[in-house]
Amino acid sequence: MVRNSTITRKTKETDIQIELNVDGQGKADISTDIPFFDHMLDLLARHGLFDLEIKAKGDLEVDAHHTVEDVGICLGQAFRASLEDKKGIRRFGYSLVPMDEALVMTSVDISGRPHLFFDVDIPAEYIGNFDTSLVIEFLHAFVNHFAITLHVKLLSGKNVHHCIEAVFKGLARAIDMATQIDSRIKGVPSTKGEI
Repeated sequence: MVRNSTITRKTKETDIQIELNVDGQGKADISTDIPFFDHMLDLLARHGLFDLEIKAKGDLEVDAHHTVEDVGICLGQAFRASLEDKKGIRRFGYSLVPMDEALVMTSVDISGRPHLFFDVDIPAEYIGNFDTSLVIEFLHAFVNHFAITLHVKLLSGKNVHHCIEAVFKGLARAIDMATQIDSRIKGVPSTKGEI
């Protein structure tokens, strides 16, 4: 079974192409023209062992909001399309990821029900020219279009770069766990018979 997808989105604000292989090796080719965001998406691919190619152009002369949000939309759609009927997946995944003094707990349920619980007090408004409030905007878009429940909690941390990096690494590890195929699971892992 090949679990991959290609998503394109073109609006008056953004032009995005994403190629995703869920069962990859962590290869990434990311270009959004937002260097810190590129770095976080590269971490997501590498630590989740997803092969991920993202080419995004947006109205950065306005700000980065539209680009970050629309990449979240497309990446959520890519994961959802790659998993198709979700047969045999573990469904649940979690991680506890340290990044120096920062520690983040992440838990995911590929439930078909979008919900984000985000308890992360990011202690600065910007990293370079990246608006840190866009982290939650990315996650909202990603969760809504992947149709997953995601909990993210910062347990400790003061350095804003470390905190956000731990969020993305934790997300990668939790999604990797949840999307893995378990040969013991027959059909969809739900008493409803579908997710």
